[in-house]
Amino acid sequence: MFNYGFFSFESKDELLAKSIDYWNPGKTKFWQDAGIDLVIDRREGYCLYDMSGRRLIDLHLNGGTYNFGHRHPELVATLKSALDYFDMGNHWFPSVARAAFAEKLVNTAPGMKYAMFGAGGAEAVEIALKTARHTTKRRKIVSIIKGYHGHSGLSVATGDDRFSKIFLADRPDEFVQVPFNDADALERALRGRDVAAFIIETIPATYGFPMPDEGYLKACQDLCRRYGTLYIADEVQTGLMRTGAMWGWQSYGLAPDMFVTGKGLGGGIYPISACVATEQCGGWLHEDGAAHISTAGGSELGCVVAHQVIGMLQRPETVSNVHFVAEFFRKALARVMAANGDVFVGIRQRGLILGLEFDHPEGAVAVSRALYENGVWAIFSSLDKRVLQFKPGVLLDVTLCQEIIDRVEAAMPRARALLRGQRRAA
Repeated sequence: MFNYGFFSFESKDELLAKSIDYWNPGKTKFWQDAGIDLVIDRREGYCLYDMSGRRLIDLHLNGGTYNFGHRHPELVATLKSALDYFDMGNHWFPSVARAAFAEKLVNTAPGMKYAMFGAGGAEAVEIALKTARHTTKRRKIVSIIKGYHGHSGLSVATGDDRFSKIFLADRPDEFVQVPFNDADALERALRGRDVAAFIIETIPATYGFPMPDEGYLKACQDLCRRYGTLYIADEVQTGLMRTGAMWGWQSYGLAPDMFVTGKGLGGGIYPISACVATEQCGGWLHEDGAAHISTAGGSELGCVVAHQVIGMLQRPETVSNVHFVAEFFRKALARVMAANGDVFVGIRQRGLILGLEFDHPEGAVAVSRALYENGVWAIFSSLDKRVLQFKPGVLLDVTLCQEIIDRVEAAMPRARALLRGQRRAA
């Protein structure tokens, strides 16, 4: 019996059956078919525990949501303390929590003026795109092929066909895509001077973290300036110190018109996201401050937690640890690749953003399963299944770093066997 106080299940099988019946049959069966029967139960630090009690080191972090690990004691205490005074608040009125957090967030990004809040990354993208249309009085949005910016109405239209077509959200008249790392293609899309915004993840996560070519992002920003298009940096997965700077765009020397953040902003404790914009882009806030309404966006509890998250990230010891962990994995994974070069063929890295490339169209699916069987949870990239997303947390210590590498090395024979099976099936 699994008794959680509020609800109970006789067995893991009963839970999985109810997940199929009442929640999401597609997702539940997908993981079962992939040989991954994970149902997250207890979670602590950078470790997850299955309902069966099996321990897994978490290198998925749900896209960086768990930058500080799961249920970080300082953030749990922050939320508990906040509950003594705050609740979600009322989005119609000025708020001490929202004002204090907006100030702290804006001050992390010189050149920015306003923070506009949502509950998740897709909502922050919606705010950014609507803001761009208001500012420029243009409708068209340009993004990259294989990009990803969320699943809501406008945000999903900027992403890959896999996510937009199923909901009839592919609208080529208003949403245009260009290849990544091709500034010439972007210029051709902007020449008509009818594009409101170009939106791009600083390093495209769902595409497998391909790295921008030297000067590419700066060239994109310059083209946007030339043609009157706003540059929006999507920092949902690349922000919050994951590149070694607070925001990924800062590490590339950029000055976007807007950027969006989410996931780890709430520390895995309370959902909150934000679109941060320049004075130029803040016009609608003066014209009609209720033009975008979000009951849960910028909830006061979320603002208190996120205020603490930013403070924790700015501590010198956190910044130092990010650089230590990044360098540890740079060296250690290079050794693992050298020993397994027949299947492990590339490492994409900037700070704690890593994509590991394998020599098969779905190689990272096999490696993800092999790691799972060896006590590590890391997920493959949805839009390039050759690439494993490898996301260390910002507070990892050297002992857990070494254990991760030991388990990666132990998983490689199993990964190689699964890859051989994939090749035979093909």
